[in-house]
Amino acid sequence: MSSLSRHDATKCTCFGRIDIGKIVEKRIVEASPSRLASGSWCSRTNKMAGEGDICASYSADRIGGEQPVRRPFSFEGQLWVCIGSDGRDRRAFQLVDPATFHDPTFTYGGRVRDGHEGRRDPNGYGMLVTHRRATMVLRGPETRFVRGTERLGALFHL
Repeated sequence: MSSLSRHDATKCTCFGRIDIGKIVEKRIVEASPSRLASGSWCSRTNKMAGEGDICASYSADRIGGEQPVRRPFSFEGQLWVCIGSDGRDRRAFQLVDPATFHDPTFTYGGRVRDGHEGRRDPNGYGMLVTHRRATMVLRGPETRFVRGTERLGALFHL
């Protein structure tokens, strides 16, 4: 189940002085709790145990350091990367081939060169990232994955 909420960014001041002139669609998607699970560190194996694929794709730290993103998760037949969390929900952008993206693109470094202003774009369209040595684009707007009910298919990430 998913829902959309409209946010008129042309009248809003919550994102600073960015004039994007577009209405932002914020999508909210219910995901199985196992996909959102944070997991815990296992000192015996030196790995995370019980971490869901959505949480494991968290890559904001790597994007900020202009390193390749972690393994993306699949949703609706597309690749996605988690960029943040409030402890329960996960926020993500779709990962797409630059050839399919026709809007302006930018790097994280280029976007925040003028301080934190560039981080306030509610759309997040066009950030260039690396995945498996290939340049890809994070396409927005941001989607929130919230805790839903567990489904058998989710255990296999279908």
